[in-house]
Amino acid sequence: MSGASVRARGWSWQHAGRSQAAVIGVDLAIEPRERVLLLGPSGAGKSTLLHALAGVLGGEEDGAASGDLEIDGAAPLARRGVAGLVLQDPDTQAVLARVGDDVAFACENLGVPRSEISARVREALDDVGLAVPLDRSTSALSGGQKQRLALAGVLAMRPRLLLLDEPTANLDPQGVSEVREAVERTCQRTGATLIVVEHRVGVWIDMVDRVIVLGRNGAVVANGAGSLVLEEAREVLRASGVWLPGEFPERRAASAQPASAVLSARDLSIGRPVLGRRQSAVVASGLGLTVDSARVTAVLGPNGAGKSTLALTLAGLLPPSAGQIFASDLLRSGAAPEPIRWTSAQLAERIAMVFQEPEHQFLRARVRAELALGARDTAERRRADELLERLGLAHLAEAHPFTLSGGEKRRLAVASALTRAPSVLVLDEPTFGQDRLTWGVLVDLLAEQRDEGTAIVAVTHDEALVAALADTVVTLGAREAVAG
Repeated sequence: MSGASVRARGWSWQHAGRSQAAVIGVDLAIEPRERVLLLGPSGAGKSTLLHALAGVLGGEEDGAASGDLEIDGAAPLARRGVAGLVLQDPDTQAVLARVGDDVAFACENLGVPRSEISARVREALDDVGLAVPLDRSTSALSGGQKQRLALAGVLAMRPRLLLLDEPTANLDPQGVSEVREAVERTCQRTGATLIVVEHRVGVWIDMVDRVIVLGRNGAVVANGAGSLVLEEAREVLRASGVWLPGEFPERRAASAQPASAVLSARDLSIGRPVLGRRQSAVVASGLGLTVDSARVTAVLGPNGAGKSTLALTLAGLLPPSAGQIFASDLLRSGAAPEPIRWTSAQLAERIAMVFQEPEHQFLRARVRAELALGARDTAERRRADELLERLGLAHLAEAHPFTLSGGEKRRLAVASALTRAPSVLVLDEPTFGQDRLTWGVLVDLLAEQRDEGTAIVAVTHDEALVAALADTVVTLGAREAVAG
């Protein structure tokens, strides 16, 4: 099997209802078996291009395309089955209830003989390091495990064109290494053409043949061998927000405000709800931690350790499996001692949560309306407009939140959480999908919130975020949380 070729000649795409095109005039050529790293700022249209190549961008009701985009000389819709796409949000790619069935799904749709499917499923799961039973519920997987599941489903297809949209963003370091090795083995074994979108160069630069950099609105601003682009276009890359190898952001100054405990937990067990079961599946036990005002607590650990479950539990959205979480007298101020017993209005006044999948919290059809949803008065509405401008979303004020890029959705979710100035802010992977420039804006904003006394809990795999902001690190492992 040989890889597929890709051609774009003046290709553009404009989402329905948008005043500006998401991508304008892309021109590029990728040869069979070539491996390409596609870079560019958040919102440059990288994901849009991958969706178009996979044939899942939508029809006339979703937007308008112009120019030419081809796989092996034909439109992507005429080449179904040639391309396999791993999306930014793995939740949107899990379609069946059990792991084995989900990985087999695409193979069955492509008419792969049943005698081959089982071997492909096991091989793909082994390749991505997802060591779970085939009958494990997909709803019981962590975000990082779902990311590996999505990749396994695509690898099992053995596509001639492999499209990866930030495939390692939700993974721990071991997972990043396993996924990279799995992709390299697949390309060597099948000869597939590879296009991978990432904001951080270091993970992929050694295994790709070429780097293509998109500027604002999709124009190609750099194109060449990886080492050459890094050397000759370094300033262009830096201006485009690309994370360059060896560059690490400075630590933000510590807050001068005194800290006081706002949430405390002792001997806590946390569990993840499982579809069809009355009891949750316990993922971590023996946890003890304190969340302080004017401080940032980073929650680290491998995929599946329970980081997102802990975040939901601390935010009062998920009951503990055992043990209790208590709010300080100042935080609860007339409410029950435990956040899980608060009403939705009491929670909204005190604790804000940004989910790992920001789409789960969008309720309005326009970005500005989404931000204004939580605003109670003129001051909060003014704050919403300021956040819109500061986080680079003002030009998208009338866009539908679901048409934003992954990084833009994440910034919108953070802005929505901050509109009401909560006392506690719980963030699940807040820097996902950010280029170096938008990352800096986001981290500066969080530092300001901390300096104003907000207690911040951040679940993350982002080492740069931990280095820049964390005052306390809680590491979840197989048995207990270790604070340091």
